[in-house]
Amino acid sequence: MTTDNTALAISALKALLGDRLSTGESIRDIHGRDEAYSTPALPDAVAFPESTQEVSEIMIICSQFKVPVVPFGIGTSLEGHVIPIHGGISVDTSRMNKVLVIHESDLDAVVQPGVSRTQLNAALRATGLMFTVDPGADATLGGMAATRASGTNTVRYGTMRENVMALEVVLPDGTIIQTGSRARKSSAGYDLTHLFVGSEGTLGIITELTVRLFGQPDAILAATCAFETVDNAVNTVIMAIQMGIPLARVELLDEIQIKGMNIFNPDLNLPEKPHLFLEFHGSDASVKEQVELFEGVGDEFGVTGFVWATKAEDRNRLWAARHNAYYAGKSLRKGCESIVTDCCVPVSELANCISRTKELIEEAGLIAPIVGHVGDGNFHLLILFDPNDPDEFIRAKSLASNVNRVALSFGGTVTGEHGVGTGKKEYMLEEHGDAYALMATLKRAIDPNNIMNPGKIVDIN
Repeated sequence: MTTDNTALAISALKALLGDRLSTGESIRDIHGRDEAYSTPALPDAVAFPESTQEVSEIMIICSQFKVPVVPFGIGTSLEGHVIPIHGGISVDTSRMNKVLVIHESDLDAVVQPGVSRTQLNAALRATGLMFTVDPGADATLGGMAATRASGTNTVRYGTMRENVMALEVVLPDGTIIQTGSRARKSSAGYDLTHLFVGSEGTLGIITELTVRLFGQPDAILAATCAFETVDNAVNTVIMAIQMGIPLARVELLDEIQIKGMNIFNPDLNLPEKPHLFLEFHGSDASVKEQVELFEGVGDEFGVTGFVWATKAEDRNRLWAARHNAYYAGKSLRKGCESIVTDCCVPVSELANCISRTKELIEEAGLIAPIVGHVGDGNFHLLILFDPNDPDEFIRAKSLASNVNRVALSFGGTVTGEHGVGTGKKEYMLEEHGDAYALMATLKRAIDPNNIMNPGKIVDIN
């Protein structure tokens, strides 16, 4: 229900934005959900700013009337980050989508938050440079920074944490600040840039990013290979990393996930065994050396069925299959819904953690394929359940909870990639202990009226 303050805020925002402030139900519905199995909640209105100054003026109005604000990129989050559980204004930054400047010599670019990763890479094509963070979805860079996204390239190129150098942020009271710089390092004060990277819109709205770029490799070679057990696949990767083989991508898919991928992609036709999807970057000579070294390691753990992809179209087909793992997993059971969860542990504990997770899946009597960015210890679970069976939903929720706590028991985190949102919030105290209270202190200092994406990550009184 729209409160008097919300109505006043909407009136003021309408005067500011005109038809770029929408109260239409269809627009609100799009901004009231994400891609996960989360309970939708509609905002009272959706704002479409086109400049940092407009974002600032929106925040001044919402601060004045103490109306909640939820930043929105493209809605690909998986833990309810963008769902306005307390109503208010959804601020959609999709129209702030300009690549502002590319500094080829310094290997960085300055972009607005609505720029998507594929848009940036298209703009970089002629420069010989690339932006490397690839979470699968064609997410916006503002959203990727806000959720500290990562993905298939992380093992070599890092997450958004390593690839965001500087930010422009609008604070809850409308103040515009710049954090960081284009310098490659700094010892000047608190690292405010990385306070906002991963803050999920609870501290401010990102309106500009400076991101790190890398040179496009001379040679790229991708492959799939199979193992008899998940342990063997993971141990191959652990040994390869310990040997210093610079893997660009290395993805684990268990036998259940492979079955789903064969159903969803009949041309794939992979043996239903645990697989690694691999990619090597470098010069022709270095890629050849990396491949030879990796094959030698794999032989020690019974690797079979190497299939190499040298042409760009074959590599793209391979990684498209990996990025469609969600839909492939759901093809294992018609009419199902799913709970998607992720966790991350030290790489040396990954095989043990996945082994225990598989035991939990069997105990729950559910289908839950596993995929993972095995090079950095992160894996994902797609827990399938019948939406018409309340008992299955309870078991699915319980399984997700148990996996989170198993990850903590192995010295890990309840989320390596998806973020906290509402879905992982209940585990934050268990993971962070007394440090969780400090997060609330920071939130209270920056957002005393608790209008920035309230109810996410941490609560304040």
